[in-house]
Amino acid sequence: MVLMVFAFYDEAFSSKPYNRLVHEKSPYLLQHKDNPIHWYPWGEEAIAAAQRENKPIFLSIGYSTCHWCHVLEKESFENEEVAALLNEAFICIKVDREEHPDVDQFYMNVVQAMTGRGGWPLTVVMTPDKIPVFGGTYFPREELIKILGSIRSAWIEQPEKIKEVGDAVRKFIEAGDRISTKSVPLDETMLKDFYKKFLVSYDEINGGFGLAPKFPPTMKMRLLLRIAQRTGDQHAIKMVESTLEHMARGGIYDHLGGGFHRYSTDPIWLVPHFEKMLYDQAALATVYLEAYQVTQKPMLESVARGILDYVLNDMTGPKGGFYSAEDADSEGEEGTFYIWSDAELKKILTLEEYQLAYKIFGVTSGGNFEESGKNILHLPKEIDWKTNASLEVKNLKKKLLEIRGKRERPFKDDKVLTAWNGLMISAMAKASQILQDPNYLAAAQKSAHFIKTYLYEKEKLARRFRDGEAKFTASLDDYAYLIQGLIDLYEADFDEQWLGWAHRLQKKQDELFWDEGGYFFSEKTGSLLPGRNKRFEDNARP
Repeated sequence: MVLMVFAFYDEAFSSKPYNRLVHEKSPYLLQHKDNPIHWYPWGEEAIAAAQRENKPIFLSIGYSTCHWCHVLEKESFENEEVAALLNEAFICIKVDREEHPDVDQFYMNVVQAMTGRGGWPLTVVMTPDKIPVFGGTYFPREELIKILGSIRSAWIEQPEKIKEVGDAVRKFIEAGDRISTKSVPLDETMLKDFYKKFLVSYDEINGGFGLAPKFPPTMKMRLLLRIAQRTGDQHAIKMVESTLEHMARGGIYDHLGGGFHRYSTDPIWLVPHFEKMLYDQAALATVYLEAYQVTQKPMLESVARGILDYVLNDMTGPKGGFYSAEDADSEGEEGTFYIWSDAELKKILTLEEYQLAYKIFGVTSGGNFEESGKNILHLPKEIDWKTNASLEVKNLKKKLLEIRGKRERPFKDDKVLTAWNGLMISAMAKASQILQDPNYLAAAQKSAHFIKTYLYEKEKLARRFRDGEAKFTASLDDYAYLIQGLIDLYEADFDEQWLGWAHRLQKKQDELFWDEGGYFFSEKTGSLLPGRNKRFEDNARP
């Protein structure tokens, strides 16, 4: 009888409307746990509720260090009017894209096909069988209220129109499931075509490719280095070297703490979007190391060390797992942690130190960051790298870093992701070889041991570890990036355990993801998605 009472209580409580994110471990979901919205995490309970109540699903996808995700929450998800509308007419699901990259990628592909663009926060309205009928990114509150009201009305009054849109999207999804690739010859013709495209979009003045906003073109630069190796083309090396130098001089690089911010909002790499992502550090450390191998320029070694030391100092857990990201915002504003007013520098520095900062970091009384009047530290082109590496400048940086450390630090997302750790294992292992630094090898080994201990069970990987919990089915990138990391680690320390583990993981990857014409990104079994995707292009990650 007692068991029956408890069972009844649990069932009643589980069906009661409330914000279920309070039970989650994801820092992003926990940021939303106090919203007045009855959020569900991604899972069977939410889908079952939508089917039972015949309500459309409002799906919101983001991540903890996403600036516009914070804006959307503050404007809309903390608002009682928006919450009342969502709670009445929708089943609301919140997804951390870093925990569920398969969900994010699947719905991002659909939204991009529907609207021609994508980004985060990703906003999707879909049927109870998870077929999207509306999609977009960030919407201001009043616009979001109008959209939700229109969809609520259409759901009740025009179900045939909803079905028509859903059927069209379903056909798109089914076509994607059947996609296969034709065989093409892998010869130098392909490399020549890439090279021609690079030449057209290359920014001769500022480095990089295309217009603002500028993201670090890590994969393009690595390809250019390989084209140069094959052909002897020195211009390919020049494009890489110039881009890497301009980035390292700009505000996109943290001249005090090391590491790179996400991207530059301008063409000259000065004003960044200030979040720092682990995968960017891994990719950029790797390309700086490879460029250093080719050119032996000390600047490239210095920046690579700056990136890796930042990860060791600020992004590594006590057991060796690498953390995911640091936010752009602190004290309610973007970039506050990193910028300096002229008056503040005059107050905290001696006259000689201030004059040096004015010269080395391009400080001005009016500032260079939006309307704040504050300065993003950067290295003007007239300052050579030898001066930047002088003891005098190092002491100035050390003093400013200590003072900055007393400020409110941006939020750190301390979850450990298998895929991103795989990328950083590669970078650390390569650095240990190229720079002959045992600290980087030890970091790579420790991360690999962490994943094997906490994120690997019964020959399968898990996606995420946080707060004592390993959870979520691994995606293709978890296997692929970790396999590459283990191979690079074996090449650094010749410990055969890494090669053996990589071989077992490759067999499991083939079993779970392989399809004629490539690998699916998600597993077939256990997935709640209505379809599976394949990825054929590089972006910030390979």
